[in-house]
Amino acid sequence: MRVAVVGAGPSGLYATDALAAAGHSVDVIDRLPVPFGLVRYGVAPDHHSIRSVRNTLEKVFLEPNVRLLAGVEVGVDVSVQELLDAYDAVVLTYGASRDRSLDIPGEELPGSIAATDLVAWYCGHPGADRERIEAALAAATSVVVVGVGNVAVDVTRILVAPDARLAETDMPQHVLDALAGSSISEVHVLGRRSPAHATWTTKELRELGEFDGVDVIVDPDALEMEASSAAHIESDRVVARNVEIIREWSSRDAHAAPKSIRLHFRARPVEIVGTDRVELVKVERTTVDESGAAVGTGETVDIAAQLIVRSVGYRGTPIDDVPFDPRRNVIPNDQGRVLPDAGVPIKGLYVAGWIKRGPSGIIGTNKKDAAATVASLLLDLADEPVKGGNGIIDLLAAKGIQPIGFDGWKRIDAAEQALGASRGRDRTTLHSIEALNSAAKS
Repeated sequence: MRVAVVGAGPSGLYATDALAAAGHSVDVIDRLPVPFGLVRYGVAPDHHSIRSVRNTLEKVFLEPNVRLLAGVEVGVDVSVQELLDAYDAVVLTYGASRDRSLDIPGEELPGSIAATDLVAWYCGHPGADRERIEAALAAATSVVVVGVGNVAVDVTRILVAPDARLAETDMPQHVLDALAGSSISEVHVLGRRSPAHATWTTKELRELGEFDGVDVIVDPDALEMEASSAAHIESDRVVARNVEIIREWSSRDAHAAPKSIRLHFRARPVEIVGTDRVELVKVERTTVDESGAAVGTGETVDIAAQLIVRSVGYRGTPIDDVPFDPRRNVIPNDQGRVLPDAGVPIKGLYVAGWIKRGPSGIIGTNKKDAAATVASLLLDLADEPVKGGNGIIDLLAAKGIQPIGFDGWKRIDAAEQALGASRGRDRTTLHSIEALNSAAKS
């Protein structure tokens, strides 16, 4: 069979690997000129070991029956129906790239941004809104980060990290310059429930307390646990370790360091206030009920801030002519088989990764998820006649579209390494579509 996999991130490449290992040919299609998706544009640049996963993922393209077709946007350059006509099966693995909103007054003010947008900017995503992000950073001395997951931790760490740490990353130079010139001196992190209900992992949390010149401040009252929080600590060793780290921070004396991170628990934003831009965030104190839900108390405090970053989750987006669940923001499916409203799977159409199950798990979680989808695909199509043909290569040529293949990616890779070497770094990310396309064709 020849299968189209839409999305060159971890889910797509794990699915591709499973299909290629079973002897089938795979075209990996991605709208960007480069592969690796979340690994390149979602993992914080200072987390070198996690980002190095792309070295393993890249080996998938060395298989003789795998092709990369980058710079091709499904739904714009080619439709899902055209893919279904050209391939024996199509696997959608394009992820969940948009943010969830807070749905509070003032969220539209300048200085109110999504973590997804900030992460895209500091990772060098071609679609990042440089002007808006850099203007927001330049105007801020105090920041509120809403959320207590790993993305919130990443954002907080990047905003206060020493320049020397960031200089060792592959961040674009304009990102390094903007962060080095930032006047941000304090970051307030808000969690609507107790520390026991935060979803960060221990390694990422611990890093916040390891910077010289940065105090981590926690009110000792935050460690008073309701019954549901105490039970959560008792039942989960990772949660227990995380709470102990926070407990240790709460016992520290503040050293009046130049920068500070203040962790606020049982706190949720209810209004963003400002005239022409963000000036303060109104925060309501909460309690945690027996079920573990946050319940507002009506008591509010104001936090002066010029920038608020919402990090309350990612969400998937629909694609033309494919069923979509707007409540869960995923493509409805049964073990990877795409389901329309009628409940009968669409022949040849499958889904894997975050757009299948929602934004959960770590990068490795996608391997098992992709394998399950591929198992469904192979079972369904085992006795089906093979279509043959060359996929969408001829169709793209007729439309005047020249995709970037693996050789093109290797030229981009070499150009980024050369640019980094010219600045004493291992790599510098090329951040514009023009630069990426030029490098791919050089």
